[in-house]
Amino acid sequence: MKKTVALIMTAILALSFAGCGSSGNAASGSSVKTVTGGVLTMATNAYFPPYEYYDADQIVGIDAEIAKAVADKLGLELKIEDMEFDSIITSVASGKADIGLAGMTVTEERKKNINFSDSYATGVQVVIVKEDSDIKSVDDLYNGKKIGVQLATTGDIYCIDDFGQENVEEYSKGNDAVMALVSGKVDAVVIDNEPAKNYVAANEGLRILDTEYVTEEYAAVINKENTELLDAVNKALQELKAEGKLDEIISKYIKSE
Repeated sequence: MKKTVALIMTAILALSFAGCGSSGNAASGSSVKTVTGGVLTMATNAYFPPYEYYDADQIVGIDAEIAKAVADKLGLELKIEDMEFDSIITSVASGKADIGLAGMTVTEERKKNINFSDSYATGVQVVIVKEDSDIKSVDDLYNGKKIGVQLATTGDIYCIDDFGQENVEEYSKGNDAVMALVSGKVDAVVIDNEPAKNYVAANEGLRILDTEYVTEEYAAVINKENTELLDAVNKALQELKAEGKLDEIISKYIKSE
C-alpha cells in the first residue's frame, strides 16, 4: 500500500513539474528559455523595408523571415510585436520580448544593455536629398543643413555626433523623416540604404547621394542574462548560413545590381 501511494505521489509530482515547464520559460521542443513557453517573441519596428514592413496586416521582410527560420531551427513558434524603434532594446532587456530584429546595428553603446547575435547582414547609411538639392556629398551636410533621421537609430547617433543636435530633426519612423524632406522641413535624410531605395522609389523627386555615409553590421539583440538563447540563435544562424538560407532570404528582397 505504501509503495502504491509512493508511486501515485511520484506521478503527481512528475505531472506537476511537466505542467510548470510547459507554461513557464522552458520552450516546447527546445531547451532555451523564452518569455512564453514554445514561442520566440520578436520585437521590431515594421517601417523599415525591406527588412520589416506590413503586407496587409502581416509583418514581412528579411528580418521576419530570418527570425522565422531561426524559430523553426529551435522548434519554436514565432510571434512578432511591432513597436517604436527606441523601445526594442528596452523590451528585450526587460524580458518582455526574447529577441529584437529591426535592421539593428551592432554598437558598443548598445552592448552595454543587451547582447548581439552573430551578424547576419551588412547595412550602409546613405543620404537622401531632393533631385535639385545643392547637397552633392556628405561634406555638404556640415554647411548648416537640417537633417532628418529616425529616432534612436545609428543614423540619428552619427548625425548628432557629426553635425550637432541643433541640425538634426528626429522622427519616430523613417517614413516620417522622408515626408519631412518631401515637404521641405529638412534638407536631407540619413537612413539605411535598402529602406532609402524603397522611399526614393515611392516618392518622386528624391535621389540618394553616390557617396556612402557609414557601413555597419546588423544582428539580433538578446537579453544579457539569456545566454542559452544567444548560443542557440548563433548556432541556428551558422546553420542557416551554411545551408545558403540567409543568402536566399536576403536576395529575395535585395536584388544584386
